[in-house]
Amino acid sequence: MFAHVDVNSFYASCEKVFRPDLKNLPVIVLSNNDGCVIARSQEAKKLGIKMGHPYFQLSDKFIKQNNVHVFSSNYALYADMSNRVMDTIESLVPYLEIYSIDEAFCDISGLDHISSFYTLGQTIRKTVNQYTHLTVGVGIAQTKTLAKLANYAAKTWAKTGGVVDLSDKERQKKLMSITPVNEVWGIGRKLSKRLNELNIQTALDLSNLSPYEARQKFNIVLERTIRELNGESCLMLEDVAPPRKQIICSRSFGQKVTEYNIMREAICNYTARAAEKLREDNQYCKNITVFIKTSPFAQQQYYSNYSSEKIIATNDTRQLLQTSEKILKRIWADNKHYQKAGVILNDFCDIEINQYHLFSDYHSKERNEKLMKVIDTINKSRYSPLFFASQGTQGNWHMKQDQLSPSYTTRINDIANVKI
Repeated sequence: MFAHVDVNSFYASCEKVFRPDLKNLPVIVLSNNDGCVIARSQEAKKLGIKMGHPYFQLSDKFIKQNNVHVFSSNYALYADMSNRVMDTIESLVPYLEIYSIDEAFCDISGLDHISSFYTLGQTIRKTVNQYTHLTVGVGIAQTKTLAKLANYAAKTWAKTGGVVDLSDKERQKKLMSITPVNEVWGIGRKLSKRLNELNIQTALDLSNLSPYEARQKFNIVLERTIRELNGESCLMLEDVAPPRKQIICSRSFGQKVTEYNIMREAICNYTARAAEKLREDNQYCKNITVFIKTSPFAQQQYYSNYSSEKIIATNDTRQLLQTSEKILKRIWADNKHYQKAGVILNDFCDIEINQYHLFSDYHSKERNEKLMKVIDTINKSRYSPLFFASQGTQGNWHMKQDQLSPSYTTRINDIANVKI
């Protein structure tokens, strides 16, 4: 048995946790550079605000009339709240797979002490709310795909109380008969359109499709989905997330970048962040790519360029910074108004099994790794972070975040003051 736990309107809900004055009010969260809507509270959804709606198209009059509260993405807050949610869920179930920042799968097989799976779902829901003030939906079933479907029902119909147990076959069929096929996990817009052309409109229609036929006409992924809808578990819980195949660190700039030194600072900051992620995964990389581009909608002629370079396997920030700066010099063009840039690390190998070349200075590599570990430890502590001089101090390239809320849980000066 699996449980799928998903936080309702996660980003918007995080903003409401420390703002009780926003209860029952519409809240929206914007993407990088305050570009478009990426999260909406239920109240905002009722106003007809769509996902991906450009922020500039929402008039001041509309926002004021409907008392819409607007926030820039506060990733530090969301990441910390996510960790609190996952820690809470993990304390209540035997095994947990974190699927994304706001959802997780739980293996709840063998929990003989509980009176019912529905009771367990309510316990998870109440405990998460008590510890974090966030509301979750819980779907329970024999497979991950069915558990996802159960969660869809839990969030769609208020009468469920936020928990749906689909362990009963008849309930499964009843729900699948009223669920559009595009709501099935893994069925995207293009695939659902092709399925509709075959007169497969609902999840039940899909479950009745022959797995063999699905594999022949589509692919093995759809075959697994059909088997899962019929109660055959094909997707096991991943105790350890698979290592990333590439790391991309990229942002659009808050204002156009025209100077090389400012661009260099941005690229060095992206490189340093990518190197941190690389070390978190215990990986080395052998290839680095840097790209820069102007806006395709600007009056100036569009310019985009990138270049890659092979390197000796490393996760040392200093070596990666040297390479990224060298690449930037190759692709930089003067008199351009750059809108975006980024760094991509790929061609990874595990630290434990990396093959050194004949003239490798192994002892020097050991010292470098210890240094990087010290830097990472300090940067994750309460002390002021360490950074390399090439990363600069001005930050003129940072993205636009005019509506940013305080980092209530990760910055001491932003802790909420409660007046009694």
